[in-house]
Amino acid sequence: MPDSGLSRAQPIPTTDTGDRVPALTPPPGSAATAAARRTGILVTLVLGGLTALPPLSMDMYLPALPAVTDALHAPAATVQLTLTACLAGMALGQLVVGPMSDRWGRRRPLLVGMLVYIFATAICVFAPTAELLIGFRLLQGLAGAAGIVIARAVVRDLYDGEAMARFFSTLMLISGVAPVIAPVIGGQVLRITDWRGIFAVLTVVGVLLTLVVWKWLHETLPPAERHTGGVGDALRTMRGLLADRVFTGYMIAGSLAFAALFAYVSASPFVVQEIYGASPQTFSLLFGVNSIGLIAVGQINGKILVGRVSLDKALGFGLAVIVLAATALLLMTSGVFGDVGLVPVATGLFVLMSAMGLAMPNTNTQALMRTKHAAGSASALLGTSQFLIGAIASPLVGIAGEATAVPMAVVQLVCAVGAMTCFLGMCRPWRQVATRL
Repeated sequence: MPDSGLSRAQPIPTTDTGDRVPALTPPPGSAATAAARRTGILVTLVLGGLTALPPLSMDMYLPALPAVTDALHAPAATVQLTLTACLAGMALGQLVVGPMSDRWGRRRPLLVGMLVYIFATAICVFAPTAELLIGFRLLQGLAGAAGIVIARAVVRDLYDGEAMARFFSTLMLISGVAPVIAPVIGGQVLRITDWRGIFAVLTVVGVLLTLVVWKWLHETLPPAERHTGGVGDALRTMRGLLADRVFTGYMIAGSLAFAALFAYVSASPFVVQEIYGASPQTFSLLFGVNSIGLIAVGQINGKILVGRVSLDKALGFGLAVIVLAATALLLMTSGVFGDVGLVPVATGLFVLMSAMGLAMPNTNTQALMRTKHAAGSASALLGTSQFLIGAIASPLVGIAGEATAVPMAVVQLVCAVGAMTCFLGMCRPWRQVATRL
């Protein structure tokens, strides 16, 4: 695979504020300024596409689950494993791709991962049995993990400090739209073809994104900064990262916040429609509004708060709001205030989801700030932890059956309190010294 961008990689200068930028700042109004701005927008779109691909792979497929059950003559529980397999692949794949990108650079593992993703997705189009579909969905998730982990590592290569927090907030704007529109796209695809057509569309998206990456995403990790060791060295690096109490605190806090979000995604269709009697259209509207709230607060974080308020203060405030919202949801769903109806519950979910716009980008930023020389491995640990803890929390929301929303609120509150506890107890923001691995 030609590495056309490697020869053009340039040293990344450091500004007085500690923010790493991809090129020297050209004179205002010059042609170089316009070119730098276009390049920055292009990189943002490419990285946004990479982080959006896994949610598209998961959520476009959701409307097709009943059709897959009928077409493959498989039990619903077996077909559900196609989702679990893809999610598990995304979690475990990051542990492999992250260290690879620290050793061989960002482009090569990413391009290989994208090619494998295209192959696995194309095979899903023709899968004759549920078992084969599960197997290739696992491979699809393993390969798709390359986009998630390497996108975060590229951000760490190019930016530092406040600039990194701003970029993660911008990335959330792009990648946050994917889970909202993916089921809609999947539903429209099913109007003109069957469930196999969804995988055909994902294959085409994978091909286009691979071409964009090959053409425009240059290497961001210079050879001098790469790790030369093998598997043992990668394991030692990860062990060293986990031994850093502050890094691990941010990682677990972010993962528990992500698990509270996962609990919402898993339970909200049942809670909103079955318990509170909303129509599918109302549910779709509420889901979209909540997603807009998350994206909007993420943009407030990146455009307004960063540089004016410390990242830890913004993070702590976001976690506190999540705890309060989860507490209110538990009180409402358990009947403490009587039969409150849909509007108050929907309001609590909106507040909880919106506060994620402060929690998610700032935990990632603060964790990666400590991992200058192991961004790929650190990104892998962050992503794997989020997916695994989220996957564990997700099925717990239905543990008490379909007649109550209390389990959702309990899971969200436990995760929120756990996130706040890890943040305060392990990160200790009031005592923290800016150290880097």
